Amino acid sequence: MPPATPAPASWTRREFLASAAAAAMASRVWAAGPTASVDRDPLLITTNPVIIRARDAGLEVLKPTPAHLERGLELHRHSLVFDAYGFAPRAALDAARMTAAIEAGASDAELQDLQEELGMTQAAVDPDERAEFDEALRCSGVTAIFQNAGEEGQDPLRLIKRLARFTYLTDRLRGTLTRATEPDDVVAAHQGGRHCLYLTGNGVPLPQTWISVEEELSYIRLFFQLGIRMMHVTYNRRNMLGDGCAETANGGLSDLGRAAIAEMNRVGVIVDVAHSGWRTSLEAAQVSQKPMVASHTVCAGLRDHVRAKPDEVIRAICDTGGLIGICWIPQFLGGTGDIAALLDHVDYAVKRFGVDHVAIGTDVAHTSQHAAKASKSLPSRGRRRTRFEALWPEGALGGQWPRAGSLGWTNWPLVTVGLVQRGYADADIQKILGGNVLRVCRAALPSGPVAQ
Repeated sequence: MPPATPAPASWTRREFLASAAAAAMASRVWAAGPTASVDRDPLLITTNPVIIRARDAGLEVLKPTPAHLERGLELHRHSLVFDAYGFAPRAALDAARMTAAIEAGASDAELQDLQEELGMTQAAVDPDERAEFDEALRCSGVTAIFQNAGEEGQDPLRLIKRLARFTYLTDRLRGTLTRATEPDDVVAAHQGGRHCLYLTGNGVPLPQTWISVEEELSYIRLFFQLGIRMMHVTYNRRNMLGDGCAETANGGLSDLGRAAIAEMNRVGVIVDVAHSGWRTSLEAAQVSQKPMVASHTVCAGLRDHVRAKPDEVIRAICDTGGLIGICWIPQFLGGTGDIAALLDHVDYAVKRFGVDHVAIGTDVAHTSQHAAKASKSLPSRGRRRTRFEALWPEGALGGQWPRAGSLGWTNWPLVTVGLVQRGYADADIQKILGGNVLRVCRAALPSGPVAQ
C-alpha cells in the first residue's frame, strides 16, 4: 500500500479513481454512476488505507443505491453529529520512547500511562499524526465526541490523568478541535465547521477517605468545574455506588449511590449506566430527577450480552427523558456483527421506545495507519495479569466477526446512508445522529451557578 498523501480539496473523478489506495472503495461508490456531488464529496475523498478499508467493508454490507448514497452523504454533511460516547482518533505509539521505558524496567502502570499519553496526545506534536487526526475527523463528519476522559475506576488521581491529556490536546489543536463545556459550544463548532470534545469522566470520583458522604461526593462538583459532563455510576465490577454489569448478584444502588446520583443531578453531570448492572441501572433511573443515559450499549431483546440492557431498563431510562446510545462493538451487537447489525439495534430501540430516545455511542476509535507497525517493533513484555477493573465473563469478548471492519469509526456517514435506506425521515435521522444527545446535555446543566 503506498503512503497516504493529502487529498486535494476538489479532486476530479479521474484523479480519485487513479489513486491505487482508493480504487477498492471507488469501485463500490461509482459502480452505479453517482452524481458529481458524490464524486467530490469530502466525506469520501481519502487515501488513508484504514479509512478506505472501513468504507469498502461498509459499502459491501449496505450496498446503497446511488440515490440513497447521495442523499445520505448530503444529509450527513449538514447534520450536527454527536457521538454519545467515544474516542478521538488515536495516534501511533512512539516506539523509541516505549522501548526505552520497557528496557528501563517501567512498571505496568507506568507503561500504561506512557501508552495513553502517546496515543491520546501525539497528534499535538507529530505533524503526520496531526494530519491523520484531522483527516479522520473530516471523513467521519462528526461534530462532537462525548470523549472518554477518565480511567475506568473512581480514584481522582487516576481519573485526572486522561482529563489532563484531553485538555492539553484541545489546547494544542485549537484551530481544529475545541473543548466544549456546554451545548452551545457544540452548536458553535458545527456552525464553524470545527470539531469538539465533550468530556465524560467514566467513574464518579471518590477520595475514599470516608470522612462523610458530603466529603466523598464533593469531587463530583470539582470535576464538573474541570469540564466533566458525564460519569459512569459503575464500571463492570461492584463499587461503593452499585453493581457493575459483570457481577452475578445483580445488586442495585447503594445508599451512597443514591446520594451520588442526587449530587450529579444538582451539579449538572449526566448519569451514565452503560456499564452498570440491570438492577443498578433500573434503580438509577427511578432515582434520577434529570434525563440519564446508557451511553454505549445494545438491546438485550436482540442480543443476550452482559453489556446489553433489557427493555424494562431501557424504558426506565427513556422515562427520565434520557436515551440509549447503540455501540459499535461486534461482540455486543451479535447477529452479523457489522454495520447492518448496528442499524438493527437502532431499529429495535426506535420502534419500542421512540426516536427521541435513541443515539449512537460508538465506543470505538480510529487508530493511526502507522499504529500496527509501531506496536510490532516493541520488545516483548511477557505475560501480565488482568487489571482489576476488567471483569468480563468468559466469552463476552470472543468470537469471529468477519464483517467487523464495516464498524470503523470513520464510517459515520455510512450509518446515515443506512438510516436513509431504512426509510427514516431526515429529522429523525438528525435526532439519532446528535440531536438527542444535545437535548440531554441541555437538560442536565443547572440554570445557574451551583453552590458548594
